[in-house]
Amino acid sequence: MTSRTASPLVRAWTAVLDWITRHGRGFILANIATQAGIIVTGGIVRLSGSGLGCSTWPQCEPGSFTPDFHPEQWFHPAIEFGNRLLTFVLAAVALGVAIAVWRSRPDLKWWGLIPGIGIIIQAVVGGITVLVELHPLVVAPHLMLSAGLVWYAVWLSLTYRRAPRRSGSSVMWHQRAIAIAVFAIVFLGALTTGAGPHSGDIEATERLALDPALIARTHAAAVWIFLALFIVLVWRVRRDHSEGDRDEVRRAWIVLACVTAAQGLVGYVQYFTGLPEVLVAVHLLGIGLFTAAHAATHYLLKTADDPALPRS
Repeated sequence: MTSRTASPLVRAWTAVLDWITRHGRGFILANIATQAGIIVTGGIVRLSGSGLGCSTWPQCEPGSFTPDFHPEQWFHPAIEFGNRLLTFVLAAVALGVAIAVWRSRPDLKWWGLIPGIGIIIQAVVGGITVLVELHPLVVAPHLMLSAGLVWYAVWLSLTYRRAPRRSGSSVMWHQRAIAIAVFAIVFLGALTTGAGPHSGDIEATERLALDPALIARTHAAAVWIFLALFIVLVWRVRRDHSEGDRDEVRRAWIVLACVTAAQGLVGYVQYFTGLPEVLVAVHLLGIGLFTAAHAATHYLLKTADDPALPRS
């Protein structure tokens, strides 16, 4: 190939890279939305009993990457296959994030690869979930990984735009205690789901050998511990502000308080009403919102002197 014919291709490729870089923040925000969205669509798969709508992985059916639709059986394959197709959307967004971060924030270039790596791991875990016929010990990590990717997506977004951090004394150890409580909430929530009635497929009856009521109460206790730690933290930082013009710190913990209250209300209502599918789906959406709100609060409450923050 001569340079004359290669030059337009090179220019076109450079133009594409420049466009992605200019819209880097858009890709990073899209990463948050898609990572949270996959929790909801995964929940729809589970709540509709479509977890085995595709009987194998990476193919949907033996010898075919697409489902076999029949008049009497099309709904479950369509739901599961549609959820799988969303992985390609996440991958495209993650590629845009990696390119934008690599070119515009060299100090974060390796961090920008993590969403893509997470999607690959998530796809493998999802495949294993199908191959072991929705065993709850695999489904639970699948949910937790999604929540972790949402948390990281928000952290990366704030780091990428150099969001102003808090001015005031460090509350790092308090933040770490709250982060542990958040992990416990998500972990126990995944176990509660694994012990509950929504297996993800009408034929899949195996559940975790846990008392659903006991694990649900333990999950609720972790939420109350989080709330106690969070209220004390808010009292400690109530007069602190962000280093920039906008008081993002106060806005972040107010949002986290509202999301936690709403999520707790939905959790109690669904528990006392027999876990209706609609409320369970709303609660799954709340997992994404809760982890996102905590990630924002966790980042913005750090001071410039706190460790483990990339330097610009």
